[in-house]
Amino acid sequence: MSDSIADDADFFVEQIHLVAIVFDNTDDVTVWATTLFDNETHFFHLALPFKALDTLLSLAHTRADALQEEVADALATADWPALLEYNSEEKPPVPLPSVALKLSVTYPALEDDETDEEGPDDPQPHNIFYLEGVFVRLDS
Repeated sequence: MSDSIADDADFFVEQIHLVAIVFDNTDDVTVWATTLFDNETHFFHLALPFKALDTLLSLAHTRADALQEEVADALATADWPALLEYNSEEKPPVPLPSVALKLSVTYPALEDDETDEEGPDDPQPHNIFYLEGVFVRLDS
């Protein structure tokens, strides 16, 4: 998906389905998700703080309470890193209806030896994004 967007662009995605939540020993969490972007389904990673994860899960409508409880249990009992997956018939992907996420692109860190006389090479963006905002469509 990062190849489809302009450099340094913040952009919005809708029609999001969460397929996994990954916890490690940092203050952030990583969400694996899919979205429809340029009329194609794209898989992407989303880095966000724990508070934003709770916000996203609360927008999962009928699954919100169960997801929040599952996350709480994983945080209390899981070995690190922990992975919660939603990609089977028993645990299908989690849709976030009426939600748009504002994302920003991340870039890989350059190594010291990756510079030339004109400056550092322009790195290609990761398929990992930062969450800039959560927007919900309100029906009237």
